[in-house]
Amino acid sequence: MPYWRLSGFYFFYFATLGVLVPYWSLYLQSVGFAPVDIGNLIAILMFSRIVAPVVWGWIADHREQRMAVVRLASFLAVAAFTGIFFGASFWWLAVVMLLFSFFWHASLPLLEVFVMQHTVTRPGAYGRVRLWGSIGFIVSVLALGPVIDAHGPWWVLPSLLSLMLGIWLFSQLLPESEMKGAVEHAGRFRDALWRPGIFAFLLACLLMQVSHGPYYTFYSIYLESYGYSKTVIGMLWAFAVVCEIGVFLLMQRLLIRISLRAVLIASFLLATVRWLLIGHFPENISVLVVAQALHAATFGSFHATAMQLVHRFFTGKHQHRGQAIYGSLSFGIGGAVGSLYSGHTWATLGPTVTFNIAAATAGLAFVVAWFLIRPRI
Repeated sequence: MPYWRLSGFYFFYFATLGVLVPYWSLYLQSVGFAPVDIGNLIAILMFSRIVAPVVWGWIADHREQRMAVVRLASFLAVAAFTGIFFGASFWWLAVVMLLFSFFWHASLPLLEVFVMQHTVTRPGAYGRVRLWGSIGFIVSVLALGPVIDAHGPWWVLPSLLSLMLGIWLFSQLLPESEMKGAVEHAGRFRDALWRPGIFAFLLACLLMQVSHGPYYTFYSIYLESYGYSKTVIGMLWAFAVVCEIGVFLLMQRLLIRISLRAVLIASFLLATVRWLLIGHFPENISVLVVAQALHAATFGSFHATAMQLVHRFFTGKHQHRGQAIYGSLSFGIGGAVGSLYSGHTWATLGPTVTFNIAAATAGLAFVVAWFLIRPRI
């Protein structure tokens, strides 16, 4: 496995996310958008993830030139994003972000399948590769916070463009031969999708991402309203990802002793606790630090476990479409619904109620997983 070349790609991909997630909403607020508009614009980023992984996953399942697809999509993402410098109206930004995110969301599912194929015999080893994405997130979020404090949120735009160029450059370093391999016959994809337990797993993942809506959309704005600086906000985001890295490093040993189902259920339960802490104690920095530490479960252990289950559920030629379905339903539909509802409830009911709804949604994911996902998993 081309470890360092993949690690570089992960680094720049999630460094881009490290700018988008904490600071994009602050940029939108700085150019005059209200909470509902911010929620809608961020939902567009999630909406494209409903369609894009399915389209690119289908292409990958029917072609052997997977890295050519990754390179093309990475280049088109850069080209589309340059439009952000030519306007700041709602509809202009909506079109630019829809195009950019459609291409940006193409590459990661293809590489995730590749990494899982090479680490499947070592449960938890996926996390040791994926942690470089987390490091990229930390570097970008810590570096950009002081810049925004000193010079304003406009610097989000050139930062994103530079990091996306890094994604494209690293896509050139992975040869096509590294992405190929024997593909076993796995029957009809529809039959694989409707096997017992898989629907419940996908539903629980969707609910988990719906619960993240207020956090990914408004967390930075929320903390800013309580007087926290951009630097402190960036440090809180970064601390959460440090905890995530710790889980990725421990997953290999953890999954030897604990079942995937148990880790998944615990992640849902801890997400409920996390959203309640953030919603009710924003003025208490110690509580916020504890809540950010729970990111180790709400993203770290959850995502690492979900990746293992997706690889187990969808085999052979179905792996790319299985990865696409997981991404589309959870991060796509779940993320879009979370951003949309939080934009409306934030403006009408307030932050505390919005995070209470998030906690209830994560609790529902826990119930679905507890009763409908088989104990043998």
